[in-house]
Amino acid sequence: MEIKTASNKVIHFVGIGGMGMSGLAQIMHNMGFMIQGSDLIQSKNTNQLRKFGIKVFIGHKRKNIKKATMLVISSAIKKTNVEYLLAKKKKIPIHKRGVMLANIISLKKNIVITGSHGKTTTTSLISTILFAAKLDPTIINGGVINFLKNSAKLGKSDWCVVESDESDGSFLKIPLTYSVVTNIDKEHLDFYKKFTFLQKSFQLFVEKTPPLGKAIICGDDYNNKALIKNLKIKNYLTYGFDKNSNFQINNVRKKPNNSYFNIKLNLVGKSKKNLKNFKIPLLGDHNIRNATAAVVLALNIGIKKNIIKSTLKNFRGVQRRYNKIFSYNKIDFYDDYAHHPTEIQALLDGIRSVHRSRKIISVFQPHRFSRVKLLKKEFTRAFKFCNEVVLCPIYPAGEKVNKYFDYYSFGKLIAKKSNVRVIILKSENDLLNYFKKNLFNNELVVCMGAGSISSWIRNISKKL
Repeated sequence: MEIKTASNKVIHFVGIGGMGMSGLAQIMHNMGFMIQGSDLIQSKNTNQLRKFGIKVFIGHKRKNIKKATMLVISSAIKKTNVEYLLAKKKKIPIHKRGVMLANIISLKKNIVITGSHGKTTTTSLISTILFAAKLDPTIINGGVINFLKNSAKLGKSDWCVVESDESDGSFLKIPLTYSVVTNIDKEHLDFYKKFTFLQKSFQLFVEKTPPLGKAIICGDDYNNKALIKNLKIKNYLTYGFDKNSNFQINNVRKKPNNSYFNIKLNLVGKSKKNLKNFKIPLLGDHNIRNATAAVVLALNIGIKKNIIKSTLKNFRGVQRRYNKIFSYNKIDFYDDYAHHPTEIQALLDGIRSVHRSRKIISVFQPHRFSRVKLLKKEFTRAFKFCNEVVLCPIYPAGEKVNKYFDYYSFGKLIAKKSNVRVIILKSENDLLNYFKKNLFNNELVVCMGAGSISSWIRNISKKL
């Protein structure tokens, strides 16, 4: 599909380096739109966009939007941004990413995945299965899918697989045919103000699922259970370990590099049967749930079981989702995006379940002072499945740095509530020195956070 646009129409993305923004920018560029954008820092995403021929400005400046006829902004862009303010003054149309995404995919059969955690992996699994089934979907994901080496792809078919971000409410604008909800957790309350408002938004999202489509909901999640009770639609299916799930996970076997499981079908009016011998190269119950969501979706759109099983077995993963970065003196170093207490605990639980006697060290870079303040108690209890926590400075992600934040008190609470040893560091160089002095043999180090920790561990890998 290609849309011809007038040569003087320039769409400017403010925050184009973000994963969701860069993916949408690529799709629109491939469709024939004239795209440019700006971001605070140069990154892998901005470099890749330039390779595609998209103009990227580093830094937000008024002159960047000199030729712009429309602005697209991410949820991270504040109303004090100089480009945003000038566009308002010049009455240039401004659209949130979610609204623009909705416009772009409005004519497709959309599979829309949302949830507080697990949506990137679930989107990647579903995308990979559809690709293997030769359905050639358009894909817009929140992480780089390893087999694509990209987070986005413009397909030739009517199918579109989209990770939908609930952070600013714009996911309610996205048209959908099938919906997937992984879970609902206390996130983005800076926008929603109250958790009940977030819950209501998820309900509205699911209820947009048309009668010819299906809503696929994880039945294990406490808040999803409440969601299901309040739904005004009946065309939904549940999955999970819960015995009342329509697609019940059972007979789970866990190995250091793979998880194995069966799925029991509990569908009204149909005989119960077991789908056996699924295998995924992912760890943890959370990833078994993510894979099961992909199975349910694929079966419901008519993809054959042998294609589903083969694709899951050979799944090559998503970047920043428990990726091994390097090994050094029999010590393994991993990188993960986990930055919420629920994600951290699920990740460490998955690792501990297959490495029962190994020393596990969590290098944690908290993301945003506001998140730590809101979820402080939850964070302190999230590390009970590891042996040691290395606490790094909070990555502010655009927030004002709180010079008075008490890292010692926070670390002391983690040590007490999670029953672990806690080390507090101030810089990337401190982390390098810690590794040199404190790692000896067979430790497993997992670096987690949504900020700069990923680049830290990659830099350190070249110095050890």
